[in-house]
Amino acid sequence: MSRYRFIEVKKVNHAVRTLCRVLQVSRTAYYHWSIHPLSARARADLVLTERIAAIHTRSRQTYGAPRVHAELRICGERHGRKRVARLMRGAGLAGRAPKRYRRTTIGDPFSMLPDLVQRDFTPTHPDQLWVGDITYIRTWEGWLYLATVLDCFSRRVVGWAMADHLRTELPLRALHMALARRTPADTLIHHSDRGCQYISEAYTEVLESYGIRSSLSRPGNCWDNAVAESFFSTLKLDLLYRHSWPTRAAARSAVFEYIEAFYNRERRHSTLGNLSPADYESAHTAACSG
Repeated sequence: MSRYRFIEVKKVNHAVRTLCRVLQVSRTAYYHWSIHPLSARARADLVLTERIAAIHTRSRQTYGAPRVHAELRICGERHGRKRVARLMRGAGLAGRAPKRYRRTTIGDPFSMLPDLVQRDFTPTHPDQLWVGDITYIRTWEGWLYLATVLDCFSRRVVGWAMADHLRTELPLRALHMALARRTPADTLIHHSDRGCQYISEAYTEVLESYGIRSSLSRPGNCWDNAVAESFFSTLKLDLLYRHSWPTRAAARSAVFEYIEAFYNRERRHSTLGNLSPADYESAHTAACSG
């Protein structure tokens, strides 16, 4: 809603002079606006801006113009992407911009396991390529660590676990969740960095018992595990950097809700043609069965 429109609505209960002062609007400009009716295009822009604001709110203030534009198209509304961007700028709405990558772990450069992926994160079916990684969450009580397993086909988080330590049991819990939820074939590759947890005997034994081939990034190269890093960047921008976390319990609850209710089911992913991971997998299943 524009400032002029806001004044028009609120002037029933407040003086125009006061509203203009608070909103830093010229009274002359407001009265000029009030006696000159809006054009059809301007009225349409107001309606569209309200729709855009509603989509932006539902996205938890994370969507920029490309995803808002995609959401409008899926809802059957055809508007130019530049128009959506212009209206978002006018309404002070913006998406979340990524920050630069910062290395947080040091792996074992001497592991003999190969890199089977070679930065090709484009499998043709679910459960062909999983990636695992660990990130940290700052709380007032201390660090909380999050381990995830993502399916590269749909970018879906198929397994995750949180703890206040970095022992191997943390990523193992995430792996066991993924194995309980999915039914991978013996062609599955599990890719990760060279962190000691992922090359530990306990972790590699579980992979071998399920016939899963293990793949490791090259030493000190974050781009070799780019899909996992991209998810953590999204999580931090959408959620973690926007709030303070007094307790680990509060952070756990928020991350759980973000992954299971929003990211996997609703958040549109540009790599997936602006579908959510769940919708992308459903579309693939329907195409295969048809």
